[in-house]
Amino acid sequence: MLFIETDSPPPFYQEKLTAAKRKQLDQWFIGHRTQRYYIKRFEQFDKQGYLSPKWHWAAFFMTFPWLLYRKRYMDAIVYSVAGWSFIQLNVALVLVFFEFAAMSYIPDAYHMATRIGIAAMIWLFWSFMVARWTDAYYYRMARREIADAINDYPRDEAAQKVHLKREGGVSLYGLGLGFGFFAFALMVINVQFLPIIAKQKEREVLFDAYDIAKNAQTRVAIIYQQTGSCPIDLPLSTDAQKVTMHVSNQADGVPVTDCAVIATVRNAQFPIRYLNGQTLVFYHEATSDNWQCVSSLNKKQAPKSCISN
Repeated sequence: MLFIETDSPPPFYQEKLTAAKRKQLDQWFIGHRTQRYYIKRFEQFDKQGYLSPKWHWAAFFMTFPWLLYRKRYMDAIVYSVAGWSFIQLNVALVLVFFEFAAMSYIPDAYHMATRIGIAAMIWLFWSFMVARWTDAYYYRMARREIADAINDYPRDEAAQKVHLKREGGVSLYGLGLGFGFFAFALMVINVQFLPIIAKQKEREVLFDAYDIAKNAQTRVAIIYQQTGSCPIDLPLSTDAQKVTMHVSNQADGVPVTDCAVIATVRNAQFPIRYLNGQTLVFYHEATSDNWQCVSSLNKKQAPKSCISN
């Protein structure tokens, strides 16, 4: 689609056809859907004598379903294999370069958004290029099929009509298939790939949360040992931390305690927002000098030292 000849006259152009005959053949090929739009585009290309970029909204937003809708089945396969592979290769190359060259300058909280933004910009650029040449591509397909119909059935107008209606027009089945494919792809991403990304991000956030909370508990334990009282007014949290922490002489869901460090996960981004509000509690046993840990996380998520036997 992006490598269309811009010869003059356009490819497969039938010079001997009258304007009325050419329009009739175009109508048979286009079908009733958006016929006025494509007839206008085709006449523009015929008049100027060469192919040029125009804007096509449907191709910009949904190229693959549009190709299936317009019965360009083989082209849809080529586009999905070659086109998407080309996009993925470019996304991978740019992301690898950016990871080493610039990602260290981006705050951790924006890493995922940056990666998504880079991929989206590459995809939008590709969609932009495709949308500019879609009308020229469809014109070329029409002229090719019309040339085939005339060559195969030079004196049989009815056969020409059957040929063009079969090769052209629209297919609601193809449109449904295109959107069904996207729905399937989204389901696979949600079920298979998103959990893999989420698991890695979850481990990073929980490791940092436990490490920060454990360091805070060590600090509180030293003060408690030196003063004999729980430093409930001790400031622990900072804006740079991924958890909010405070010291209290009681905590929900733990045995009797006279001092506890309560750490709550915050600012967890997609796809691990479910961690927000989860807690790690390091508490001092009132009847001994030991510190224990409990967590609102489930057994698969919680650190081993915070899992109750």
